[in-house]
Amino acid sequence: MKRLVYIGLFILSITKGYPQEVYQHISNTSIYQFIDELANQQIIDINSAVKPYTRIFIAEKLSEANSQRESLNSRQQKDLDFYLKDFHKELKPDKHFKKRLDLFYYKDSLFTFSLNPILGIQYWTNNNGSVYHRWNGAEAFAYIGKHVGIYASLRDNHENKKISEYDQITQRFGANYKAKYDYSEMRGGITFSWKWGSFGLIKDHFSWGNNYNGANIFAGRTPSIAQVRLHLEPAKWLEFTYTHGWLVSEVVDSTRSFYYDTPHGDEYRKVYHNKYLAANIFTIKPFERFRFSFGNSIIYDHEIEAAYLTPFFFFKSIDHTLNSGIDNQNSQMFFDISSRQINHLHLYATLFLDEIAIGRMFDPDEHSNFYSAKLGFRLSNFPLQNLSLTTEYTQTNPLVFRHYVSTLTFESNQYNLGHYLQDNARELFLSLEAKPIRGLTLHLSYTFAQKGPDHTALDSDRLGLPFMESIEWESQMLAFRTRYEVINDGYVFAEYMHRNVDGVTDYLPEIWQGTTNTFSFGVNFGF
Repeated sequence: MKRLVYIGLFILSITKGYPQEVYQHISNTSIYQFIDELANQQIIDINSAVKPYTRIFIAEKLSEANSQRESLNSRQQKDLDFYLKDFHKELKPDKHFKKRLDLFYYKDSLFTFSLNPILGIQYWTNNNGSVYHRWNGAEAFAYIGKHVGIYASLRDNHENKKISEYDQITQRFGANYKAKYDYSEMRGGITFSWKWGSFGLIKDHFSWGNNYNGANIFAGRTPSIAQVRLHLEPAKWLEFTYTHGWLVSEVVDSTRSFYYDTPHGDEYRKVYHNKYLAANIFTIKPFERFRFSFGNSIIYDHEIEAAYLTPFFFFKSIDHTLNSGIDNQNSQMFFDISSRQINHLHLYATLFLDEIAIGRMFDPDEHSNFYSAKLGFRLSNFPLQNLSLTTEYTQTNPLVFRHYVSTLTFESNQYNLGHYLQDNARELFLSLEAKPIRGLTLHLSYTFAQKGPDHTALDSDRLGLPFMESIEWESQMLAFRTRYEVINDGYVFAEYMHRNVDGVTDYLPEIWQGTTNTFSFGVNFGF
């Protein structure tokens, strides 16, 4: 009995006075960009390598900015007040504040609940034809007591042509089509938080690695995965995140699949092989506005392995023990550096290692080290206010994110977990973004992307493959996008995109093949 009392007192001691957590989805780019802008201007300090952020984290950063209003320009102050109409839900003890429009909102001393609809449509048209995507659903979050957070989002989608398939080069979120052109996405979870950390059972998207045009550690574009997530901040200079995810292999397990009788004859019930992900990332802050992150991950199959449930391990070493003498599991390492020490300037670099062999590293005949590297910067509000300049380069060697065992691929539902261009590819991304008034974003970008041969399809040897010995696909895109947030989470947007695509036709839907001038527009409320 005494032991139970001590455990209870310990739990109370670590959880005293810490607010609850729910996650703000990474598709809400408006608030993420504003937080990034404040950090680049040294108003706040953040770890931008690991997303999504929690609502309480965003709220606290907005509160920090509010205490330094004199350092913000007029447009930023209006944006700040606009976002606080939503995130004051986490900061205020009652409902007595200027609040955003909600379908339903309730708050008392024990329970907080917010409910909103999700509605949207986007339409594209060019000389190849037209396509549209519409979606609808609802999202909600709740806080119970001082430590429990709950959130959920259900969105039903329809496309008149498939534009979100796994084998297409796109940054759209993956789609599991349940009918010819329909798919749905259920996200959410439950979290328990304390003073220096949190634990959650969730099904959601996540992104690791600093970027402005697609992460190359975990990009977050697969269909959302079920996972347990642990987040710790035991010191001001140390942050840790761990996730164990249940991936979808879509590889049929013939030993568990079976036939069953129906009025129309025998039907075959497919059962997939189990597939899992374990990943961790440590972030160290040796000095203000500088962060160095490193971590590792492993894709494994068959059964849940207890050793991979230990958050802090180097998983490749465990794999060598568990799978001695047989094909190993699929392990990775990664590093990320982010510096905002120069006011207005964010410098960042990311390195993803799918395999590294020291003995072959300097052998020009083998080219055996599979890595993806990203380097970039963003200059915000300098020399002109309300203007940002971004330059980003990404290069991914052959067979990065690939694996020869079908149940161990770096995928879920056949969607690559890493960079959207996948392997044997490079990209240069340039953008100029202006925010002249509150809620309005004008975005001009140029993207040059190339891909070499698909060595998986060619069944090439794994060693001795040079980077992009020939160009099999190339895309040049100049895009102008404009978006206005009329009310919180409510947008109208439009886009013009000139694109020239050559090479492999399977990488893009037919509407974006060849040389096109595409016009797009839409509206949405919620994410």
